[in-house]
Amino acid sequence: MQTVETLNEGLKRAYTLTISAKDIDARVEKEIKSVAPQVRMPGFRPGKVPANLVRKMHGEALQQDALNSSIQEGVQKLIGDNKLRPAMQPSVELAEGYAPGKDAEVKIELEVLPEIAAPKIDGLKLERLTVEVEEAKIDEALQGMADANKQFEDAAKSHKAKTGDLVVMDFVGKVDGVAFEGGTGEGMSIEIGSGRLIPGFEDQLVGVKANDEKTIEVTFPEDYNVETLKGKPATFDLVITAVRSPKEAKADDEFAKALGLEGIDQLRGLIKGQLEQELNGLTRTHMKRKLLDQLADAHDFDVPPSMVEAEFNQIWAQLQHEASHEADPEAALKEMEGDRDEYRAIAVRRVRLGLLLSEIGQANGVEVSAQEMNRLIAQAAQQYAPKDRERFIQYIQQEPMAAAQLRAPLYEDKVVDFLFDKAEVTDRAVTRDELEAAIEAEGDEGHVHGPGCGHDHSHDEKPKAKKAAKKADDKAEDAAEKPAKKAAAKKADDKAEDKPAAEKKPAAKKSAPKK
Repeated sequence: MQTVETLNEGLKRAYTLTISAKDIDARVEKEIKSVAPQVRMPGFRPGKVPANLVRKMHGEALQQDALNSSIQEGVQKLIGDNKLRPAMQPSVELAEGYAPGKDAEVKIELEVLPEIAAPKIDGLKLERLTVEVEEAKIDEALQGMADANKQFEDAAKSHKAKTGDLVVMDFVGKVDGVAFEGGTGEGMSIEIGSGRLIPGFEDQLVGVKANDEKTIEVTFPEDYNVETLKGKPATFDLVITAVRSPKEAKADDEFAKALGLEGIDQLRGLIKGQLEQELNGLTRTHMKRKLLDQLADAHDFDVPPSMVEAEFNQIWAQLQHEASHEADPEAALKEMEGDRDEYRAIAVRRVRLGLLLSEIGQANGVEVSAQEMNRLIAQAAQQYAPKDRERFIQYIQQEPMAAAQLRAPLYEDKVVDFLFDKAEVTDRAVTRDELEAAIEAEGDEGHVHGPGCGHDHSHDEKPKAKKAAKKADDKAEDAAEKPAKKAAAKKADDKAEDKPAAEKKPAAKKSAPKK
């Protein structure tokens, strides 16, 4: 087996690997001797089939297996002998014209990881912006929970429904005068102003009374999830069976006990803890961005183009997805194209910081333990249907790249925590608005995680032409609602089985990965 280096420029390497016909044939002979005892052929006793007949029967397959294993071993030996650290999977190509009995010439191309000088992690200085949870915010969250879980009581027969009331109805939906599938139901409850139904439906319920009969006109949205109804005008014949008014929503001991808690003090404690966790997350985001800025400013080295391309493609795909949901997708795509170079620079930064964090972690013994990895896998498996969870776990165990992607966010966080401990940190008390403003202002300056970290990058860097629009608290449900979702049952009125086709549909569940 001979190796000749044909390219050594920057991080790119190329080699020609020659495997002699003699070596390949020796592997074939060895394999024939191994499989001959198991070969069965009429006229021969088990294990007594001549080698030449075994070769005739299985020679082509054995030849291919021998060639593949020779190439695989040759590539691994090449990487080991030259102490290469591939950035991505090497490209391996068998030269044209190969035939059994000839030497095999293999072309190997790859990019290697850069040699990174000892990272500069001494002298890091960080400011930690802290926010105290205000009692007024807890009160506000409590009242929000009470409002979200309010109860209703039957209104007087003469009461005209208004925003906030619950209307109970039977309905028949029609397109072109003909009732359509899924458009008929009885006893459906809808709170006016909840936004559950398509635009225009709930507005026309204002003013109805119990026992009223009414026909309303609506138009299904162009992006409605039933193909035959998209953009179609429709009518709904309604029979109002009841109108219910909301009771006064009180956040007191009785309300807390209805959620399965001991009392209002325990509920206040839960909400305070969740708000503290949310604020701590914002504080960490700000600190991490400042840390990454210092690391990026202190280190500059070439990064593998293939890794940059992969990261850029990930960014671009996300942006294209976002643009497709804009009011004017074509204009959004045009704006993206104008910022292409800036987004590529972002990809370079992400890759460089990812490699740098990895280098820091390896140099300082940062690891993700087997126990932590098992916990990660178990948590990730919960997003799949029960029947698919075992399949997902097997997929992660068998695919090193998938396991690495799952591991990366935790590894990155552990390296960041290590650097936080090394840094000189000063605290400064601020308001939540000030903290969010600091994070949003920094969002335009190229703050990133490592490549392929698996994090949601929607709050990450964006060129100044395209600012990150959402704040961290807008991406998650209000913390005040979480205890209620764990403890409170939905009201019977909200659980009506019959829903009109006009109701908005939930997103589909993610399916298990396919190999």
